[in-house]
Amino acid sequence: MARVEITKAAIKAEAARLKAFFEAQGALPVEMDILLPAEVLLDLYGEDIRARAYMTQDPERGEMMLRPDFTVPVVQEHMSNGAEPARYTYAGEVFRKQEDMPTRANEYFQVGYEVFDGSDPAAADAEVFAHFANVLSDSGLHAATGDIGILKAAVAGLKTTERRRAALLRHIWRPRRFRALMTRFSEAGTTLRLQNLERVRANLAQPEAPFIGLRTQTEIDMRIEALEEDASEPPISAGEIELLDDILSLKETLPHVLSQLRDITVDLPAISEAVSLLSRRTEALAKRGVDVDNLDFEASYGRTSMEYYDGFVFGFYAEGRPDLPPVATGGRYDALTAVLGQGRSIPAVGGVIRPNVLLSLKGGA
Repeated sequence: MARVEITKAAIKAEAARLKAFFEAQGALPVEMDILLPAEVLLDLYGEDIRARAYMTQDPERGEMMLRPDFTVPVVQEHMSNGAEPARYTYAGEVFRKQEDMPTRANEYFQVGYEVFDGSDPAAADAEVFAHFANVLSDSGLHAATGDIGILKAAVAGLKTTERRRAALLRHIWRPRRFRALMTRFSEAGTTLRLQNLERVRANLAQPEAPFIGLRTQTEIDMRIEALEEDASEPPISAGEIELLDDILSLKETLPHVLSQLRDITVDLPAISEAVSLLSRRTEALAKRGVDVDNLDFEASYGRTSMEYYDGFVFGFYAEGRPDLPPVATGGRYDALTAVLGQGRSIPAVGGVIRPNVLLSLKGGA
């Protein structure tokens, strides 16, 4: 399909319309700086973000970054000066490199809606999703939902070492690495773990081996100790691996997934609280008029592009247009507020809309 050229004026007008909708829902409009200190974002996402963001150096403020999204600065502002409950909306440009997808814009508008309210997380999730569904209702989009919290609860409940659980939790947003770790910690990975340990020992035993790299001798010793400890631990049971696979494979309408998760809870009670939250969210969505019987749910949804979301996640897409990014994405990010809150946190959920993508589906300006 030919690419639709849309004027910047038209995008700004559409962004203003969307922002006005969220203001009408009680959101306070906010403005965020375009140039942000890089330190916080690098601490959150690691050095990987350099490949996606535009960096620059300021002689007074140090390393800076063109705004890659709004969520982090909005959370910082709220945790410093906001009162709860609070609802915010914003509209403005974000900047991201698109080396893997050069046809996608590297400078584009986002319109967002963020809710900081700990009184009823299920209701807040439903509120955000329902507002997005309403404002996008005439665009013929497909909605998808998921819940990172269920997978996190399943990993946290595994009968294995804290070190292994921490490694799996750290890589939930990297599916291939997560799968490799599941295999490594399973019965099938026992031989691999022992071989890896023996390989490291053999390398260090070489009398002429040069000492290169950035790790100190202490760090190397600690790594060997960790490998020895892991090699001596029993594998994660085949039953628990199967339950994780069952959760990861869930992809159905919301009521069907909820029923299957309740069955899994019998064998994996660690997810019972997360499944209960999903049930309450489903009821809250229905109360807001969302057709939950036909709402898709995918347990793995959001694991490749939503690193700071740790609970409910959602997206709105144009079916049959794989060339386009999602029109809207969002979810819950309680853990992010704890990281940026300087000792305090608050449940938070929100999302963003790309007005340029929305306009392209409507035929442009």
